[in-house]
Amino acid sequence: MANNSYSGVKNSVAEPNHDGEFGCSLKELRSLMELRGAEGLHKIQETYGDVNGLCNRLKTSLLSGLAGKPSFLAFQVAFGQNFIPPKKPKTFLQLVWEALQDVTLIILEVAAIVSLGLSFYKPPDSENRSCSELNCGNAAGGVEDEGEAEAGWIEGAAILLSVVCVVLVTAFNDWSKEKQFRGLQSRIEQEQKFMMVRGGQVIPIPVAEIVVGDIAQIKYGDLLPADGILIQGNDLKIDESSLTGESDHVKKSMEKDAVLLSGTHVMEGSGKMVVTAVGVNSQTGIIFTLLGAGEDDEDEEEKEKKKEKERKKEKKNKKQDGSVENRKKAKAQDGAAMEMQPLNSDEGAEGEEKRKANLSKKEKSVLQGKLTKLAVQIGKAGLVMSAITVIILVVLFVVDTFWIQGIPWEKECTPIYIQFFVKFFIIGVTVLVVAVPEGLPLAVTISLAYSVKKMMKDNNLVRHLDACETMGNATAICSDKTGTLTMNRMTVVQVFIADKHYKKVPEPDVIPASTMDLLILGISVNCAYTTKIMSPEKEGGLNRQVGNKTECALLGFALDLKKDYQAIRNEIPEEKLYKVYTFNSIRKSMSTVLKNADGSYRMFSKGASEILLRKCYKILTATGEAKLFRPRDRDDMVKRVIEPMASEGLRTICLAYRDFPASEGEPDWDNESDILTRLTCVCVVGIEDPVRPEVPDAIRKCQRAGITVRMVTGDNLNTARAISTKCGILQPGDDFLCLEGKEFNRRIRNEKGEIEQERIDKIWPKLRVLARSSPTDKHTLVKGIIDSTVVERRQVVAVTGDGTNDGPALKKADVGFAMGIAGTDVAKEASDIILTDDNFSSIVKAVMWGRNVYDSISKFLQFQLTVNVVAVIVAFTGACITQDSPLKAVQMLWVNLIMDTFASLALATEPPTESLLLRKPYGRNKPLISRTMMKNILGHAVYQLTIIFTLLFAGEKMFDIDNGRYAPLHAPPSEHYTIVFNTFVMMQLFNEINARKIHGERNVFEGIFNNMIFCTIVFGTFVIQIVIVQFGGKPFSCVGLSIEQWLWCILLGFGCLLWGQIISSIPTSRLKFLKTAGHGTQKEEIPDEELEELEDLDEIDHAERELRRGQILWFRGLNRIQTQIRVVNAFRSSLSPYEGLEKPESRTSIHNFMTHPEFRIEDSEPHIPLIDDTDAEDDAPTKRNATPTPPPPPSPNQNNNAVDSGIHLFLDPSKPATPSAPGSPMHSLETSL
Repeated sequence: MANNSYSGVKNSVAEPNHDGEFGCSLKELRSLMELRGAEGLHKIQETYGDVNGLCNRLKTSLLSGLAGKPSFLAFQVAFGQNFIPPKKPKTFLQLVWEALQDVTLIILEVAAIVSLGLSFYKPPDSENRSCSELNCGNAAGGVEDEGEAEAGWIEGAAILLSVVCVVLVTAFNDWSKEKQFRGLQSRIEQEQKFMMVRGGQVIPIPVAEIVVGDIAQIKYGDLLPADGILIQGNDLKIDESSLTGESDHVKKSMEKDAVLLSGTHVMEGSGKMVVTAVGVNSQTGIIFTLLGAGEDDEDEEEKEKKKEKERKKEKKNKKQDGSVENRKKAKAQDGAAMEMQPLNSDEGAEGEEKRKANLSKKEKSVLQGKLTKLAVQIGKAGLVMSAITVIILVVLFVVDTFWIQGIPWEKECTPIYIQFFVKFFIIGVTVLVVAVPEGLPLAVTISLAYSVKKMMKDNNLVRHLDACETMGNATAICSDKTGTLTMNRMTVVQVFIADKHYKKVPEPDVIPASTMDLLILGISVNCAYTTKIMSPEKEGGLNRQVGNKTECALLGFALDLKKDYQAIRNEIPEEKLYKVYTFNSIRKSMSTVLKNADGSYRMFSKGASEILLRKCYKILTATGEAKLFRPRDRDDMVKRVIEPMASEGLRTICLAYRDFPASEGEPDWDNESDILTRLTCVCVVGIEDPVRPEVPDAIRKCQRAGITVRMVTGDNLNTARAISTKCGILQPGDDFLCLEGKEFNRRIRNEKGEIEQERIDKIWPKLRVLARSSPTDKHTLVKGIIDSTVVERRQVVAVTGDGTNDGPALKKADVGFAMGIAGTDVAKEASDIILTDDNFSSIVKAVMWGRNVYDSISKFLQFQLTVNVVAVIVAFTGACITQDSPLKAVQMLWVNLIMDTFASLALATEPPTESLLLRKPYGRNKPLISRTMMKNILGHAVYQLTIIFTLLFAGEKMFDIDNGRYAPLHAPPSEHYTIVFNTFVMMQLFNEINARKIHGERNVFEGIFNNMIFCTIVFGTFVIQIVIVQFGGKPFSCVGLSIEQWLWCILLGFGCLLWGQIISSIPTSRLKFLKTAGHGTQKEEIPDEELEELEDLDEIDHAERELRRGQILWFRGLNRIQTQIRVVNAFRSSLSPYEGLEKPESRTSIHNFMTHPEFRIEDSEPHIPLIDDTDAEDDAPTKRNATPTPPPPPSPNQNNNAVDSGIHLFLDPSKPATPSAPGSPMHSLETSL
């Protein structure tokens, strides 16, 4: 099955005639890559002799790689391209179908269809119309006019048309978002390059162009782009968890396990491999193809099964007794079908991958959560209003006709009465239509999509949409030093060599020749061979640094000493290095062993100076001799050399060597602690990495915006302190902490070595610099800040990282920034945003855009709700007093649709300004509608209602026109009502300008011409309004107006701007009665039953939840309540000693504790060394964005989790009673690697 499922894949199967061209076929190589460890090596020896034999058959050379350009095509034809075809995107129709699922739209569709149906319903006409008119009461006066009745359908059709518009706009938005996402993906893929040896040159090659037979150079942090066999490796460790699910790192070597697989991460070491499988034939490709092809196969199998079942049923019906066997068979088939399904859906690691891929498309952010909830609340209010409207209208009509006029119900009058009731129903629907703000989801989509597009220009490549908006709430940034705050262009500026401290690089002749030879040999062989200095691209430019920048500085130092490192590398190629201990975050050093001709060994080491100097017992003097180096000398050197260098912000690196004489035999290379001692120090260099010129300013902006910047670095404390002072993270005279990783760990752990949240809480508010930190420290710090409850607002933490080891911290953070240039693939995978220029000031841009998204939505809300409040009240009171809505259904829809869609475009695309950085972050539980906005909404509503009611009840006298009130059913449109409608729209247009400012600013025109979309939309809406009024006629219930009437309408609209100035003069603090609105759904508010179902859904759809809650309450069985009360009481009694701890954000409340079943498990078992709680991120909207609120009292039916989720709650008296009380030892998590 595995093989024939590939026959359909293009370029994947080798045609037989190519076997002659290459010594091995695609099939052979594929079967080779399926073996692991010793089996694979055995197969290579058996089939090809050794790796050389394999390379010869693939027509490649171990040393110089593939030669020449033209032959690559042959390789691609024979072994396929390194490209996995992506899954088909959703079609436009699918997206349309999804957009139709919107609850608000469904209500509209139903209303429209009812209205259409009723307009086509012709009651059997009574002949004696005139007589019936006398009997049917005054209200029915002049009911029908043939032509008017014909136009009844227009209303329903117009509603449906507007629904179609909304759906198309939404679907188009989703489609363009999907397209952008794919464009982004392909852009990321095109930019991915890998170091390959071709024609003897090491060159970066786009991943898609890699072919079988290529020699790839692999190093720490790489994501392997293809399968291959190791041909040379140093200390190589691979994380194969993405394929095997095993989290332990696998050691790779030529002797034990040489098979390297695509999609796995290099966690340590370096080496070379020959590529043996690419694209759909690599292990990752095979899995992908199975996912793609497997689904279709299964669908077909399912169909077959169904057919069989049907046949069986027919047979069964023929023989009534139906043999048991048949039934059993059918059942077995059923079982098989059932078993097949989970495989197809989401089983196994690949399922996980797919689920993650899908997640990004349907993640709901904090903002979307708040908005959906708000929309549903407004919709509910609208529903109530519309119901009341209909009831009042019907009651008024019935009372008036049958009671006051005292007319009996005549049979002939029934059709007329029915038409009245239909008209009332349509008015009710209209009120509902206006009340439901369907523009909200649209505004979010537009705003986010627009921001993401613009952020690309600001060097922020957003991988997860909601990261953009979360960034606006950020309160803390933990930044790397190298490359983010500094330029990542390292140069050696000071050196201590031959007993002398030189403040600049010395002349070569002052250094003894023997020392010089050791130094240059050590630098040349003990820097990764992938690191080199290239000639500048432009004449007179700086040399290009390729590879690890610290090593580049050392190679540059060798060049400054007028020596050529490349000559030594040519003499000692990488294959001749006897053993390499590569750099990792635990060793903090790198060593290379050379074997000499006489059987002795020499090892060169380089690393952090304070660490390596402890392992030195000799040092080279001015004569080139080695003298003893005692601890006393070492302390002296630290004071005299290392501290002065570090205080100038230099990174200090020690270079040393050690000889192993032949007489002692071969040392035990695996015993590292013995090998890395008794070194002889050659020199200590001070490497400068200048601060980026724009960083101090960016950090000042962050601090002004209420964001704390912390520096987390692997450098020593003095260097870190110096750089952070240059950046402005530390100001002279500040009372802030700078800690080393060791000291930090000592302070946050209790006697048992467990991390305690209380201890972290004492440190982090003042901590600004964490030096010599390990990746685990970074993760601990981030987790500690996020979980902290010291400050009332939950901290929102952004983290920058570039190394493989930053992965856990990037994942844990609310927003992870990876470096686009220096970042490893692992870091990019774990991040939310990629900084394409590695620059800290781009993070400030991300903060600006994030805040802007929030403000744009608030602007739109302020505008939208004013329209809603006014329209609903006008329709409601108008209907109740004049028994007809002053604004007709289609007019309402024009106001609704155009104002919604256009306004969301106009207000959601406002560009950000620097002023956004002058305020503090909003925080996660900030309501969408602040009190200032509430003041604006109500204030403007008062003005608009006053004007409209004045026009409605006194307009005919002011303008000297016919009265439009009490018009009979289907009467022609009147000038009076047209003026009311036109003034209403004009007021909305001017209010749209008011809505541009939400913090009570006076100048609403500021920067209006920077946003051309806004100007175009306001102008465009005005033009369309003229067309509607002058030429809209019957469908829009409008009559053409005179110039004078138009000017009055515009003047009344302009009054909005003047009124806005009056409103902004009233201080909000005086208006105590104003409430805020639009908080997010708290996870605690969700009944647990639903919570379990939602756990599987990866998404809480707040609208659905609100609608389903009613049904769920019915299904709550009483049989559980007793059990729950018992559990609650048990907990209450055990919680008593901790009552003081129930801060708003703590999870001590039993209710919260129960609604976080998964937290309970992790947080309360300190013996599990967890590095990252990835599941906490997977249901982004639930856990990551759950906004803490004061816990509601535990009610019996909200705690079913105790019973439902099958988590056994046991109370162990010996342990602290609150498993997740912050600060209790149980809360701590051991995060040691």
